[in-house]
Amino acid sequence: MSKTQKILQSFSLILLFCFAVSAQSRWTEREANDWYAKQPFLVGSNFVPASAINELEMWQADTFDPQRIDTELGWAESLGMNTMRVFLHDLAYSQDPEGFKKRLNQFLDISAKHKIKPMIVLFDSVWDPNPQTGRQRVPRPGIHNSGWVQSPGAKALADPAQYPRLEKYVKDVVSSFARDERINSWDIWNEPDNRNGNDYAKQDPPNKIELVNKLLPLAFQWARSARPVQPLTSGIWKGDYPNTEKFDSTEQIQIDNSDIITFHSYDPADEFAKRIKFLQKLNRPILCTEYMARPRGSTFVAILPVGKRYNVGMINWGFVEGKSQTIYPWDSWERPYVDYEPWIWFHDVFRTDGTPYLREETDLIKRITGKTKAQAAAGAR
Repeated sequence: MSKTQKILQSFSLILLFCFAVSAQSRWTEREANDWYAKQPFLVGSNFVPASAINELEMWQADTFDPQRIDTELGWAESLGMNTMRVFLHDLAYSQDPEGFKKRLNQFLDISAKHKIKPMIVLFDSVWDPNPQTGRQRVPRPGIHNSGWVQSPGAKALADPAQYPRLEKYVKDVVSSFARDERINSWDIWNEPDNRNGNDYAKQDPPNKIELVNKLLPLAFQWARSARPVQPLTSGIWKGDYPNTEKFDSTEQIQIDNSDIITFHSYDPADEFAKRIKFLQKLNRPILCTEYMARPRGSTFVAILPVGKRYNVGMINWGFVEGKSQTIYPWDSWERPYVDYEPWIWFHDVFRTDGTPYLREETDLIKRITGKTKAQAAAGAR
C-alpha cells in the first residue's frame, strides 16, 4: 500500500469515527430547542385502548385492535390532541419481530390519520415484574392497572445473557422508524427505578436500582446508534429534586442522556410549577409525560393551563375507561372498589362509549389546543 493510500485510509477511518461519535451523541441544547420550536404545543394522553389490559394485549397479533384504536384516536383528535404516549413491550417484539413492526406501522398510520404523532416508550419498570406472552389475565375487580406488566421483566433485567435480545429489540424497532415523521419522540424507559408497592416489590430483584443503572445507559446507546431524527428521553418521576436541588443516581443518568427533559407530577399546581422552574435551569425543552390525578388536586383545570403558560408539553395519564381500570386510585390495591365507581375518577378522560367523564374538562382541552376556535371558524364558513 502506497503512502498516499495509507493517508487516505487513515483519513477515512477518522471520518468514520467522527461520524459514529456525532451520530451517537446527545443533542446539544440548541438542537433540542430548535426541534421544539418546530412543534405545536404538545397535548395528549398516555394511551392504551379500552380493549387492552396491558402492552402485550395491545400489541400481540391475536388481540391487536386497530378498529378500537382508530375510534379512540378519533376522540383524541376531536379534542385537538396531537400526541399520545404509547408503551411497547420487548416480549411482544421477540415472539414476532416482523409482525410486531407491521402492527406498529399500522398504529402509526392510524395516528397520522388523526393528526397525532406519538411518543413511543420502549421499556417500563412499573407493576408486574413477571410478564408472559399469550393470553393475558382478566382485570381484577376494582383495582387500578391490575394487569400492567414491566418490560423487561425481572428475570431479563437480572440476566445479562438476555441483554443481546433486548439490544436487538431496541435497535431494530428504533432503526426501522428512525426517520419516520409520524413519531414525535422515543421514551427509552418509563420510571426505571420504580420499586413498586404491594407484593410486586417482593418480586423485583433486590438490586433492581443497580441493574437499572447499568442497563439504562446501554438502552440509550442502542437507540442512539440507529441515528433517529426524533429526540430521546426518559422521564424523572419521584419529585424530590426541587427540594434537594440535585438528582439521584438514576435521575442523573436520565438527565445526562436525554435530548429533551421529561418528568411526571401528580401534585397540585404550585408544586407542578415549582418543578418546571427547577427543570428550566437545564435549558432544554420540557414535557410532562404523566399528570392528572383528580383527588390529589392534579386536574386538567388546575394543571393544563400551567403547562401552557410555561410552554411545557402536557401528556396526562389515562384516556378511555377500560381494562386498565385507571379510573380507580392507586390505593385500590389495598381497598378494591368492588361493585361501585369511585365518587371521582382518578384518571381517564372518556367513558368506554366516548362520553366525556367531565364536559368542562374536554371543553378546556379544546380551548387550550385551539380546537374550539378551529371548530368555530369551520362553522363560520
